[in-house]
Amino acid sequence: MTTHRVRRPFRLAVAVAATMLLVAACGGDDVPETDFPAPPPETESPSAAATETAEPADEAPSIDGTTVTLITHDSFNLSDGTLEEFTALTGVTVELLEVGDAGTLVAEAILTKDAPLGDVLFGIDNTFLQRGLDAGIFERYESPALAGVPENLQLDPRHRVTPVDYGDVCVNYWKDAVPRVPERLEDLVHPDFTDQFVVQHPETSSPGLAFLLATIAAFGESWELYWEDLRANGVTVTAGWEDAYYGEFTSGGGERSVVVSYASSPPAEVIFADPPTDTAPTGVITESCYRQIEFAGILSGTDNEAGAQALIDFMLSETWQNDVPLNMFVYPVIESATLPPEFVEHTAVPDNPLMLDPAEIEANRDAWTERWVEIVLR
Repeated sequence: MTTHRVRRPFRLAVAVAATMLLVAACGGDDVPETDFPAPPPETESPSAAATETAEPADEAPSIDGTTVTLITHDSFNLSDGTLEEFTALTGVTVELLEVGDAGTLVAEAILTKDAPLGDVLFGIDNTFLQRGLDAGIFERYESPALAGVPENLQLDPRHRVTPVDYGDVCVNYWKDAVPRVPERLEDLVHPDFTDQFVVQHPETSSPGLAFLLATIAAFGESWELYWEDLRANGVTVTAGWEDAYYGEFTSGGGERSVVVSYASSPPAEVIFADPPTDTAPTGVITESCYRQIEFAGILSGTDNEAGAQALIDFMLSETWQNDVPLNMFVYPVIESATLPPEFVEHTAVPDNPLMLDPAEIEANRDAWTERWVEIVLR
């Protein structure tokens, strides 16, 4: 089995996506009392049709000893033993194939759809979801475990993909460095925040694209004016998240106190703090959060459909779901999952995260990013 590569904290493939995040576990509704139907009346003799010998049903093929290839992004990470538990339960071995970031992952799956590189794809999020659906790269499968997943995370009613985790891309700030605590996106164009904000390029960064979408969702047709104001107020742009967070932002010794990152960044600051701390040094503008939902789907043309279905089901098990927060710094989707205490204590969960319809994103992404370049980098 492929060895999991350890990665920098709280990179997403992001996002959620979120509501990642997150969402506080919901209690189940009470089950109404129901009268059982009366049994049918007895008959003196069975009918001729009932006495006929039924044809035996086809038995499901055994998956014990088979292999499922899981194609994913290079931010994928699980604890040692998680996939081995799946093998112990099913007899199926999982081979991992990492093919780059989320955009590269989807593009590769589309290019190879007639001869797929694997059986299951994990890591397509709602910013690229429509592209994958339109290309027809997934088979339909409705996992029984979806009963434990909130409906607002199930974006595809045809069940070509299954939600597995989510996260929120949000504006973060360093509490001891900001001139004042920002509460809204509009605060970032105020003179108090001149030369204080760093973002990522939406054409080269997943959180950068998510933040652009957040501004479009928040301001509608006025999003261009907002970016013009940000540019006038000294916003700076980096190619990727690490350059922003560990370079320009205060966390890495930079001079900018506000950055586009994740809702899970504050708990990560606590977990990886040296020396240890019980207080997160960063805060989140919850009104800025854009939800990224990560999905998995069975690739059309798989030669191990039963094994692929079993892996999708396992992704919605408590074993998998409880494992993802501290490995990929995202939130589990099943309501019965247990969040690490650091997530509970240090994560700000947005009540109404920003989102756009995947079809709208697919139809306008290129035009939006091109216009962003004209405004911000001209």
